[in-house]
Amino acid sequence: MRRLLCALLGVALFGAALARDNSPGTVATEQLPAEARQTLKLIDAGGPFPYHRDGVVFKNLERRLPQQPRGYYREYTVPTPGSRDRGARRIITGEQPPAVFYYTDDHYRSFRRIKRQDPSHERR
Repeated sequence: MRRLLCALLGVALFGAALARDNSPGTVATEQLPAEARQTLKLIDAGGPFPYHRDGVVFKNLERRLPQQPRGYYREYTVPTPGSRDRGARRIITGEQPPAVFYYTDDHYRSFRRIKRQDPSHERR
């Protein structure tokens, strides 16, 4: 019985450690949908943005991105063809000017760090 309890405790601790690993995977710019690539171009140009919420502070309430001070992250809408609202796709940037880029297509449930081709976007 003692061995079973120790094994279960070990599994629980390992699972908790995995749950804390919020490091996102990566995606290359060319693998993104065309709408996301267009949004990146708008971000690089400083706008104009089609949605009034583009550029607002992303608070990272879900804590799925690395913890940073408030105001570090900004969010931008990636249009979803056929959607009547902003849809679920976003690009989240970090730093000002943006140097870190993340993509989500499921409204903040998961993120992938965008690997930019332009070396000026790969400071980290």
